[in-house]
Amino acid sequence: MAHAEMKRFWKDVSVEQESGGWQVTLDGRRVRTQGGAAQVVPSRALAELLADEWRAQGEEIDPAAFRARDLADYALYVVTLDPAQAVAKILRYAETDTLCYRADPDEPLHRRQWAEWEPVIAAFEAREGVTLERVSGIVHRRQPAATLDRLQQRLESLDPFTLAALEVLASLSASLTVALSALEPDADPAALWAAAELEETWQVELWGSDALAEERRQRRADDFRHAVQFARAAAHP
Repeated sequence: MAHAEMKRFWKDVSVEQESGGWQVTLDGRRVRTQGGAAQVVPSRALAELLADEWRAQGEEIDPAAFRARDLADYALYVVTLDPAQAVAKILRYAETDTLCYRADPDEPLHRRQWAEWEPVIAAFEAREGVTLERVSGIVHRRQPAATLDRLQQRLESLDPFTLAALEVLASLSASLTVALSALEPDADPAALWAAAELEETWQVELWGSDALAEERRQRRADDFRHAVQFARAAAHP
């Protein structure tokens, strides 16, 4: 059954300071979450990001264009209510981190992985004060307990909005290394995404691709970029 199209019902979009944060208003009316509560976010930068989504809408509303709004709702309704569960979910990406699992040393892909992944992991280890196990092949190897404890503490220090974005980043990249690295102020999101997509890029270089596959890759890259933008806005005053 086709859904009825929703028409734009506002003219002016603005951002106002509220008790405990910032709020988007449409013609002076406060925007609410999809559950009906006030959608108050921690920074003006994040509120402006949400406002820009409303400003960018045409005469017919495109629900898929509200990526930041949906992520803010997830932070408010899911992560805020159970941050420990969110931390546990994200921490699992450290155990199966893509950048730690490499081809056998005699394969050409292994050299490419070493060249492109090792600088990312080495910088991550130095910054976070941890040591990660690298593995050749697909056999799982548990990360050191001290590393997991340290990373859990790191995740527990983050606010719900950053955790919500981090969950998206870790899921898309299959890597906690990439996800946490993307939160750094001087991070290059495009380079980090290229590292996360290295194996798929390798396959495309060998065997080629098609339009549908390329569309999917571009959509995932866009989702990664938007999640980084969301996290940075949440952390900005």
